[in-house]
Formats: sequence, structure tokens, C-alpha cells
Amino acid sequence: MLFPNKPNQESAQVKAAKLKLMAFDVDGVLTDGTLFFTPDGDEIKAFSSLDGHGLKMLVEAGIEVAIITGRSSRMVELRAANLGITHLFQGVDDKRAVMRKLREQLGLSAEQSGYMGDDVVDLPVLRDCGFSASVGDGHAFVHEHVDYVAKNGGGRGAVRELCDFILAAQGKLDAMLDSYLTK
Repeated sequence: MLFPNKPNQESAQVKAAKLKLMAFDVDGVLTDGTLFFTPDGDEIKAFSSLDGHGLKMLVEAGIEVAIITGRSSRMVELRAANLGITHLFQGVDDKRAVMRKLREQLGLSAEQSGYMGDDVVDLPVLRDCGFSASVGDGHAFVHEHVDYVAKNGGGRGAVRELCDFILAAQGKLDAMLDSYLTK
């Protein structure tokens, strides 16, 4: 659902239809932002299986998927491998620079790329992409500066909601969903 301050959903759909690369933050986007630590200092994160399947559907539809995050975690490495995501960048201070380099490697323009973030530290990369999105429980200031705001929160289906939105904007969602009825 578009945030009320945004122009209109049609504009977001037009931008999403151009995507060939969609990147995601982790804490607060692919997770609910809660950080659990074991007594040994190991970090534990919880991921949504709905979000994971949405990411797989993007890949199946020919859209490159990337994770660009400021923190480093073995859990994220394992989750990315589980989903077949090969564009994984952790411990990143300048997400915009990483996104620009990835676009260059893939031969894509800014207009063909998107990013989903949840907090103000994500604004430089969000504003550098042709399409930008946030989770429903993201920071209100971020909501004012993105094209699409999910109804759901981070780690609770927001990524899947966005994936479905992108696939629908590209005219691919119905056929993908219908394929599950014939299996």
C-alpha cells in the first residue's frame, strides 16, 4: 500500500515494471529487526518463509536479487545461500556505492534497480534507485521518500508483499500463481 504522502500507486507500478535488480536490507526488512545473541555471542535472526518464497519468485521471473546490509552475520550468509541469492554484501558502510558497483557489473541503469530499506541510514541508496520501498513499520521519514510502503512489517511478510507487487507490475504474478494450481 502506498503511503498517503506519495503521488499514487500507478507511479510505483510504472517504476516497478522496469526493475531488473531488487536489493534488500536485512535487519528490519528481511527480519523484524530484533537481534538475539547467545551467551557465546552468536547472533540469531528469524526470517519469514513467505518472504523467502517471494524472493525465489523474483529470481524465477528473471529479476536479480541482492542483499546489501550494514551488519555481518553468518545467519544472513546461510539464508542467502538457502534462497540462491549470490549477490550478498555484508558489513557495508556505503550501500549506495555497493549498489552502483553492482549495477555497473550487471550492466543496469539506476532506473532498472530498486532497494527496500526501513531506516534513515537507507535513504542514500533508496534515493539512488529507480524504485524504492519500505516496510510498514519502517521509519516515518523513510516512508515519505519511497515509492512503495508495504502494509506488513519487516520479517512479517513485507518482502513477499513487495515481491508480489513487482511481479504484478511486470505482468508475471498471475501466471506464476496459476502454475501452483496445475502442479
